[in-house]
Amino acid sequence: MLRRLHPEQPESFAFTPDNQKWAEAQIQKYPDGRAASAIIPLLWRAQEQEGWLSRPAIEHVAEMLGMAYIRALEVATFYFMFQLQPVGSVAHFQICGTTSCMIMGAEDLVSVCKKKIAAKAHQVSEDGKFSWEEVECLGACTNAPMAQIGKDYYEDLTPEGLEKMIDDMAKGEVPLPGPANGRYTSEPKGGLTALTEGDREHEYNGSVQLAHDIGDTLKRIDGTEVPFSAPWLDKAADHGSRQAGGPQTQREAAADAPATKPVADDSAAKPETDTTKPVATENKDEPVATEADKPATLDAARDGQADDLKLIKGVGPKLEEMLNGMGFYHFDQIAAWTDKELAWVDQNLEGFKGRASRDEWVSQAKQLASGEETEFAARAKKDGIYDN
Repeated sequence: MLRRLHPEQPESFAFTPDNQKWAEAQIQKYPDGRAASAIIPLLWRAQEQEGWLSRPAIEHVAEMLGMAYIRALEVATFYFMFQLQPVGSVAHFQICGTTSCMIMGAEDLVSVCKKKIAAKAHQVSEDGKFSWEEVECLGACTNAPMAQIGKDYYEDLTPEGLEKMIDDMAKGEVPLPGPANGRYTSEPKGGLTALTEGDREHEYNGSVQLAHDIGDTLKRIDGTEVPFSAPWLDKAADHGSRQAGGPQTQREAAADAPATKPVADDSAAKPETDTTKPVATENKDEPVATEADKPATLDAARDGQADDLKLIKGVGPKLEEMLNGMGFYHFDQIAAWTDKELAWVDQNLEGFKGRASRDEWVSQAKQLASGEETEFAARAKKDGIYDN
């Protein structure tokens, strides 16, 4: 199936503050230079925030991860979990149409969607609340026919039950997910014939019980569901707080997470050439740069001709615009940054903190300023594809 970006796109995308903090923490899970490994969770978070993946959202995630736009687009168009067009504001119905569900009446469920929502898949209903599509096997064959709506499975459906479900959702009600015919999970319809002893721990099976307890399973994730948690940062945060002489909570540590990947212990850390790289913990051995460390800037490009800073790996159109706005137009300016000046730049790249040192802009700029060509620059010129 051909998957393309929707013809109508928003002008821009930005994560909410909660989702931005979450996204930056996810990047810290991966080794330096491997931030692209976070592409799927970040794209998914962007979709949860907006309901679908727009081109600005895909490009924004690519820039956060130091990826070429086309690489992020390849991921977004490959996986059917990503919606490349607007969806209903209340719910998007994914009707399983594979063998078991088809035999058990999936085509009747599709007919209901055509009648109650829109005549064609991926069209949004007139009231803007619903959309639908037919998908391949969702793995709940014993409970066929079924549909995934948001984060949950609605199983053992009937056409009449689906119609009522849509009407209830339109009124603001949230139907309970799980089997609709009274089954607890996927036991035989006639009841259990084995493992019949013992009482059930919950009224519903595990996933349905959680959905019931949440109370609104249709609501998309927006970063406010539970207190922010990034346990993989704990050890580094604890180390920093011990040096500073005071305890630090997990939430405080996550909020202050450094832009570069933390290490769990000084003895395990590899020596770095940049000893002034800023960190958010109060580690006195690694001072944060001050305004006095700001590099020399220019009011405009020399002779009105700026260098193409996108030839530096890690600098895309938005970062080039940001650097120009800060007064940096030429390779030789970046090549001349001292360690402290590099630290200042890292701290002031809003939304991209730590990128300059992580992607080694200074060493790349030195090559480009001397007339040499980096491997990335040569590829970018040849293919016309920049890093983000």
